[in-house]
Amino acid sequence: MPNAQEILEKLISFDTTSRNPNSELMDYVTDLLARYGITSTRIPNSDGSKANLYCTVGPQDKPGVMLSGHTDVVPVEGQAWTYPPFAMTENDGKLYGRGTADMKGFVACALNAAISASQCKLNTPLHLAFSYDEEIGCVGVHSLLTLLNNSPVKPAMCIVGEPTSLQVATRHKGKTSILARCIGKEGHSALAPNALNAIHIACELVTAIKAKQEKIIAEYSGDEALTDVPFTTIHVGRIVTDQALNIVPNLCTVNFEIRHTEHDNPTDILNELNQTADTIVARYRQQAPEAAIEFDVWNAYPGLNTEGTTPVVDFVKSLVGANTTSYVAFGTEGGLFSNNCGIPTVVCGPGSMEQGHKPDEFIAVSQLHACEAMLGKLVDYLGTESLPQ
Repeated sequence: MPNAQEILEKLISFDTTSRNPNSELMDYVTDLLARYGITSTRIPNSDGSKANLYCTVGPQDKPGVMLSGHTDVVPVEGQAWTYPPFAMTENDGKLYGRGTADMKGFVACALNAAISASQCKLNTPLHLAFSYDEEIGCVGVHSLLTLLNNSPVKPAMCIVGEPTSLQVATRHKGKTSILARCIGKEGHSALAPNALNAIHIACELVTAIKAKQEKIIAEYSGDEALTDVPFTTIHVGRIVTDQALNIVPNLCTVNFEIRHTEHDNPTDILNELNQTADTIVARYRQQAPEAAIEFDVWNAYPGLNTEGTTPVVDFVKSLVGANTTSYVAFGTEGGLFSNNCGIPTVVCGPGSMEQGHKPDEFIAVSQLHACEAMLGKLVDYLGTESLPQ
């Protein structure tokens, strides 16, 4: 039976950057599970290049514990790697490779746990849920949510294994991604005052977004101990136009995101920015009637806010020997399982996001072994006990 490190080495060898298929990785996972008598369900995307996977080990008619992880990783281009990103390298107690921390390390441990569980008679089932395209906004998991909602028996609880150094996180922010189309009036750059530069409109919008962020920070009065950035953030990540220098551009797009706490509604923030945008373009309508700023919500996922009294919290704390819970700054699919499927969820996995998305990403071997121990304890529990209510 392969251990988690051996499985991880194989998982790292598949370049599942979000732009690429994950079908070869899923072939490996499906075949590995089948070798131990575990039947899995693959839910392909429209062209079959990517898939989610779901399986149950143990009783099919009872709710169990779901281990959730995503199979895609972020790009490596433009990063100064000293180790090959898609071939795992062990050095000085660390395992290097893209996805070791975020989050194929947990996926490997979950597969190892499922294989171990298949050799036991379980009283309570273990479920695996692996998704694609999490890194581009949790967009691939939705077909898996549909499967779960249509299942006669849903999992009783979920552990999303994003890297938390095996601390039990019960909360994280939600995220809304927006594309703003700033529309001006094109013209020859020699006659620029007779045109309306869309980039200038975009700059005014960015200034308004920055002002809104500063207002949020100034008015924040919550619990500073929750996270390094405990308040809602608005981040401009991309400004694009595509014109020759001697053309006044009539279009400039601005991509920005709102990462919101449970206390803030992103729709309210966007409505306020819409009003500000109307004020900006109103000044230019006489010069260029077509002047506009149009907002398009590209993607959104909810935050996670699992109450400390929820049974999953104490249960997972008991697995890792923790006395406290934490709040993570990054987003996960946990809020979707909780909000859309009604499955109580926490985030707890090996490694640290301090290493995620960086060159020479790594996970400590000790963290991988600690996760194996945690999930081994889970399998032992599922063999004899019913889940806490």
